Amino acid sequence: MTKYIFVTGGVISSLGKGISSASIGKIMESRGLKVSLVKFDPYINVDPGTMNPYQHGEVYVTDDGAETDMDLGHYERFTSAKTTKFNNITTGQIYNSVISRERRGDYLGKTIQVIPHITNEIKDRIKTAAAASGADIVIVEIGGTVGDIESLPFLEAARQFRLDAGYNNVVYVHVTLIPYVKSADEVKTKPTQHSVGKLREIGIQPDALICRTEKTISDELKEKISLFCNVKKNAVIEAKDAESIYQIPLVFKDQGLDRLILNHFDLHCRSTALKDWQKKVVDRAINPTHKVTIAVIGKYIELQDAYKSIYESLIHAGIFNDAKVIIKKIDSEEIEDRGAEEVLKGLSGILVPGGFGYRGIEGKIAAIKYAREKAVPFLGLCLGMQCSVIEFARNVCALKGANSAEFEPKARNPVISLLAGQKNIKDMGGTMRLGAYPCRIKKGTLASKAYKSNLISERHRHRYEFNNKYRAILKKKGMVFSGIYPKKNLVEIVELPTACGKPHPYFIAVQYHPEFKSKPDRPHPLFRDFVKAALKITGF
Repeated sequence: MTKYIFVTGGVISSLGKGISSASIGKIMESRGLKVSLVKFDPYINVDPGTMNPYQHGEVYVTDDGAETDMDLGHYERFTSAKTTKFNNITTGQIYNSVISRERRGDYLGKTIQVIPHITNEIKDRIKTAAAASGADIVIVEIGGTVGDIESLPFLEAARQFRLDAGYNNVVYVHVTLIPYVKSADEVKTKPTQHSVGKLREIGIQPDALICRTEKTISDELKEKISLFCNVKKNAVIEAKDAESIYQIPLVFKDQGLDRLILNHFDLHCRSTALKDWQKKVVDRAINPTHKVTIAVIGKYIELQDAYKSIYESLIHAGIFNDAKVIIKKIDSEEIEDRGAEEVLKGLSGILVPGGFGYRGIEGKIAAIKYAREKAVPFLGLCLGMQCSVIEFARNVCALKGANSAEFEPKARNPVISLLAGQKNIKDMGGTMRLGAYPCRIKKGTLASKAYKSNLISERHRHRYEFNNKYRAILKKKGMVFSGIYPKKNLVEIVELPTACGKPHPYFIAVQYHPEFKSKPDRPHPLFRDFVKAALKITGF
């Protein structure tokens, strides 16, 4: 029988429920169990696909084309779980499903209520995710903070789930905060007491507490938390601020969280110490031999989570190359204001990520021109690839007015154009080219050397594409089209082996999002080779 772990959060938001859930998944996998993870988001949007990055952060895309919460990225990076549309559920999806059934008459005239109809739909979604994954353990993260009105139906469904599945088949883990009051030089347990009290009012008694803290929690404080929160002392798990998020599974394992959960489930599994994770990931992340500075030229730089998978992919590549990657976050509008020469000097690598809309585009194009002319290793992703084509068309091929039809619908030379299947679309949500598509790689190219395969699969999220009418002229001037989607002959990868008459150390741009498939113990090959090239020009 499938076992279930519900992860809730209290006191404040952004405590790291996603990292905690992923880390629990990792230590459960270390016991030989198959895990799946589900994220419930309490907002009414159907998915985050139409949400502003400043509102939500990164939109993570799965192989089956679902636009999901960024926490699914943590789940896939930490564990072997493959997430799908079943792994991210929102209030909007739940209500949309229930209302659609009511309109069809499926409820036979009954009054539709939060309990039982909404809560039953939530529970059914959990069971569907469990069945689709075939997992031994399903970890369910409930977004928001205990006390939020939006989260109440999900918490009520979690409460009911233990009644349905059986006491020993469900564990409740609550992530909370133990704040340090500097003026009093004390850590305070009262916020955690109140948070657990609120959870118990809803009908959920946590089986374990993950306590985020700046300071070490003494045995005396653990006893106090245990007494007032009605949990065993060994179930009070200290989650002190760590140097790397990839330490967290080791922190949980060292405190016996896996044993506590398995004992509750009455499961007897092999035990491993995660030695490979310690050696290949954590040790190299904390104590690298080298360092390299790479710029990420974005439009949403102010928000840390807008490019979360990209930042993590750079860290993964650094771990592989035994280097600390210092990420310099640069707003592309700053380049427009001050110029690329002033803003970008001294950098060892330049990355231009995806995005939408014209704001800041000329700054991205100027950064790419700088990388091409100054022989700085460059990686372009999605919009970054499109900007690479625009820059090359303007400055190498002398195509006046070269632009994307997204930014200039009547461009003289629309080197980037709308995908054929996008022309009559009106609804914005879930209608882009989404999910995994195959790509055929040209032999002898950077892409071929990185992937070591002539056929790959990568995840997409875009509406515009390279305009094949311009392929011949760009190819004549030196651009290599090293990756093609065979079915529709779409350009997926472009490279510049040479620039300004000299070999370029690394210049590659892709239409897809390789950052969604990188892991700390298995970095994406394009990021791996990008960081390697950046290190090489610094002398390492």
